[in-house]
Amino acid sequence: MQNEDIKFLIIGGGPAGYTAAIYGARADLSPVLYEGMQPGGQLTTTTDIENYPGFENGISGTGLVETMRAQAIRLGADVRTGTITSVDLSSRPFKVVVDSQKELHAQSLVIATGATAKYLGLPSETKFRGLGVSACATCDGFFYRKKVVAVVGGGDTACEEATYLAGLCRKVYMIVRRDVLRASQAMQERVKTTENIEILWNCNTLEVLGDDAGVTGARLQRKDGEVFDIALDGFFLAIGHHPNSDLFSEWVNVDKEGYIVTDGKTSRTNVEGVFAAGDVQDPIYRQAITAAASGARAALDAEKFLKML
Repeated sequence: MQNEDIKFLIIGGGPAGYTAAIYGARADLSPVLYEGMQPGGQLTTTTDIENYPGFENGISGTGLVETMRAQAIRLGADVRTGTITSVDLSSRPFKVVVDSQKELHAQSLVIATGATAKYLGLPSETKFRGLGVSACATCDGFFYRKKVVAVVGGGDTACEEATYLAGLCRKVYMIVRRDVLRASQAMQERVKTTENIEILWNCNTLEVLGDDAGVTGARLQRKDGEVFDIALDGFFLAIGHHPNSDLFSEWVNVDKEGYIVTDGKTSRTNVEGVFAAGDVQDPIYRQAITAAASGARAALDAEKFLKML
C-alpha cells in the first residue's frame, strides 16, 4: 500500500473542513483535505441561503461551498476526492487509509465529517428534497413566510422547529406518530399554546405530495387506519441527526448521540493532535456559519499544536 506523510490532514468537505483548509493554508501548514462521499456536506441539499453573511442577495448552498472550496485551493490547500475507509488514532503519526488503497501518516487531524439528517425513507421525500422537503427550519423557514408547512417529529427539536416556523408561517402542522410529545414539558406547553400550530396525533406519513414546482401536500395515515391528505407548501423533518463519527469513535470520546466531545470552547478531542469541527461535534446549532467558525478554531488549535512538536 502506498504511504504519504502529511502535516495537517482534514477529513470532510463542508464549511468546517474548507474553512480549516483556508486557515491552515494561510498558516503554511500545507493542509490536505479529503472531501468524502458528499463534497459540500448538507449545504448541497439546500437551495438558497440568505442568512450567511457577505451575500446580500443570498447564494445557493452549492454555490457557497464551491466558493469556499475554490478559496481554499487558491490559498494553497490540497483538496482531494476520496473516501476515508479506516483510521488508527492510537499513536502519532495517525494512520488514515483512503479508498482502501493509500495510507496517510498525519501529524495532526481535523475531523469535519458533519452529520446526516434522519429521513423517513420515502421515495417521494427524496424526490422533493430541496423542493419543499427540508431538515432545517432555521435554514429554510424564511422561504415559507405566510405559507402552510408541516414538521415531522415529537421531541424537543420538532417542537423548537415548529415554534420557530410558527413565527413565520400562516399555519404549522406537527405530525406526531404517538398520542404524546416526547419533548420537555416547557416545550410542550409552548407548542400547545401557539395558536397556529396544529398537532396531528397518531399519524404516520405515507407520501409527500407534489408537482414539478415542489411540495403540495402530504398523505397521512392515522393509527386507526384512516388515510387523508393535507395541503402544504413545505415539509420539515425533525426526527434527529446522526453525526458521522462512527469511524473515529474507537479513539475519540463521543456523547450518547455519537457527537464528538471537544474540550470546552476549543476543538481539541481527548486524542492529542486530533481536533473536531462542524456538525460532527455540534448537536445544537448546526448552521453553516457556526460550522465555518469551528473550522477556523480547529485550524488555529492545530497550528498551535504543531508549533509545539
